[in-house]
Amino acid sequence: MDKVLLVIPAYNEEKNIEKVVDRLQSEFQELDYIVVNDGSRDRTAAICREKGYHLLDLPVNLGLAGCFQAGMRYAYEKGYSYAIQFDGDGQHRPEYIAAMKERMDEGYDIVIGSRFVEEKKGWSIRMIGSRLIGAAIFVTTGTRLTDPTSGMRLFSRKMIKEFALNLNYGPEPDTVSFLLKQGAKISEVQVKIDERTEGESYLKPLTAVYYMARMLLSILFIQNFRKR
Repeated sequence: MDKVLLVIPAYNEEKNIEKVVDRLQSEFQELDYIVVNDGSRDRTAAICREKGYHLLDLPVNLGLAGCFQAGMRYAYEKGYSYAIQFDGDGQHRPEYIAAMKERMDEGYDIVIGSRFVEEKKGWSIRMIGSRLIGAAIFVTTGTRLTDPTSGMRLFSRKMIKEFALNLNYGPEPDTVSFLLKQGAKISEVQVKIDERTEGESYLKPLTAVYYMARMLLSILFIQNFRKR
């Protein structure tokens, strides 16, 4: 299928999921989507059922990696040629997807929606961590990425298959680094990512520091021993 499938991982997004999907349905009917409810404890799944949304309802919480892999397996089984990781909290903007697809059609396997292709990064804790992760990816792969922590990533059919059929893939920067080493071609397109307005991000300050340290360790050392 030549359409783009939006894989929307959702965990406790009852305050956001309705506005995200309603906008897709009203303004971007050329895009397909699947909400992957990751065992939410709130009314996320109930809202999706009440509204008739396309829903993959996981009975338990698998975490982002397992949740996203379930969505990619759906994309693979349904025959999609393009799938994009798309947040259920309203931060990602669907108007950039067309430009990302155009870039992918130039011969790329992954296209990242980057906040910093044309704009400079700040110096917050998260941005410092992003700079360090970008530097680690460059040192280990020779590829410069301006926004390696962006969660808005478009994947080709080849990459959909990789994520769908292998257990060793999470949608994180260390996997991007690993795929670069395996020969994947990756590009970036300038996007704007909004701030979360409802609900709570899992990346609190201490969690963010731990996440960045874990990604750096994985990229610099663990990826050298990783197998497909």
